Amino acid sequence: MITTAQATCRECPLIIDCLYRAVVEYDVAGYVAGTTPAQRAQIRRRLNITVEPEDFDSLAGVTRRHRQVNHSEVVRLRNANPHESLETLAQRLGCSLSTVKRHLRRERRQSSARTAAPKRTVAEVIAVAAIVTGSPLARRGPQAA
Repeated sequence: MITTAQATCRECPLIIDCLYRAVVEYDVAGYVAGTTPAQRAQIRRRLNITVEPEDFDSLAGVTRRHRQVNHSEVVRLRNANPHESLETLAQRLGCSLSTVKRHLRRERRQSSARTAAPKRTVAEVIAVAAIVTGSPLARRGPQAA
């Protein structure tokens, strides 16, 4: 199966964009863009990239009764569902509207205080991926990332 996946990835016109997003933006499971999860983790370590794993329960609104609402859970749910009202988010989280607002205010304060690390370029990701995987990616010109 890995041989088939490798061949399919090598032929895909989106392999560079796919690899870049799987390394820099999302912690994707499985074989993606010609890389395994372990290889992508190694690429991230070499480039000093940190990507939070997706919390699918939070994104889907799955909650347990009588538990404290996690700050990152509120922020991830809001980012995943920007079109929803804060009341709807509070219902999905099983908390009050004021709790959601408090967490979102805290996030705004923290994000304005943070200095963003420079985002890695597509060329940097491709170069390190070639070292880690031992095979160069097909040069198709970098797609927008």
